[in-house]
Amino acid sequence: MSTLTKRYDFVYLFDCKDGNPNGDPDFANTPRFDPETFQGLVSDVCLKRKIRDYVFALKSQSGTVESGYDVFIMQGGSLENRQKLPYTDLKIEAKTTDKIKQAREWMCKNFFDVRAFGAVMSTTDFNCGQVRGPVQITFARSIDRVLSTEHGITRVVHTTNKDQDSKGKTGAGTMGNKHTIAYGLYRTQGFINATFAKDTGFTEADLGVLWKALANMFDHDRSAARGLMAPRHLFVFEHDSALGEAPAHKLFDAVKVERKAGIEAPRSFEDYTVTALADVKTVVAKFPGVNVCDKLNP
Repeated sequence: MSTLTKRYDFVYLFDCKDGNPNGDPDFANTPRFDPETFQGLVSDVCLKRKIRDYVFALKSQSGTVESGYDVFIMQGGSLENRQKLPYTDLKIEAKTTDKIKQAREWMCKNFFDVRAFGAVMSTTDFNCGQVRGPVQITFARSIDRVLSTEHGITRVVHTTNKDQDSKGKTGAGTMGNKHTIAYGLYRTQGFINATFAKDTGFTEADLGVLWKALANMFDHDRSAARGLMAPRHLFVFEHDSALGEAPAHKLFDAVKVERKAGIEAPRSFEDYTVTALADVKTVVAKFPGVNVCDKLNP
């Protein structure tokens, strides 16, 4: 399938209830937040990790990964081992500029995340160059402030026999804690550059896989720590050309999310009002050549 020929921009809304959507390792894994506004944050890296994991699971259901949909940044894997693959497959020995370019093209062809997000692949002995990906995502920010709560938890079993002997058969097990927010509705923006898509080989089929991942990735990433996370809206702005017909920020302004009157502490998605698609189309009508749809709620 041919590579993308049109620019896309999108607004993605998702929420988290009684969980930790993205812990900060520098602060005891507490939910990320803006220290000035106390709005919650979810990093772009966190969102890309979920996309990668879902795509890999989707494309390996038969037991083998479908050609072109392997994942370069694999949890627990080694970048060196991944970058060695094109050198082995193409029998590359001399690391000339042309050979590195061949390795780079091989990586784009075989790894979905390289094709989509780009990668720095020049940090090992197997230099595959660098790729600037067409798909970029901002940090997600909650609409309102969130409050992180620390919960003390206990484990009834002991870690070692020594612990059991010292505390007795009925003694308390290991103490711990976990951090959650009661509720947060998050918003992120994304950009898909047709020029970079041509460079990496990102296709219309890849774009469809990306939309599917955004719609389903939280169901593939369940854990007790994350609570209840769910996608809510995915507004996609499709341009008629590679360069686009409108500034992205003007289109993003068309999607408004507001807390309902009388709600002081939001605790569910129903506590918010999201601009109806018809209203968004009214704004988009000012920019001929831009089409909009809600991928989650058509």
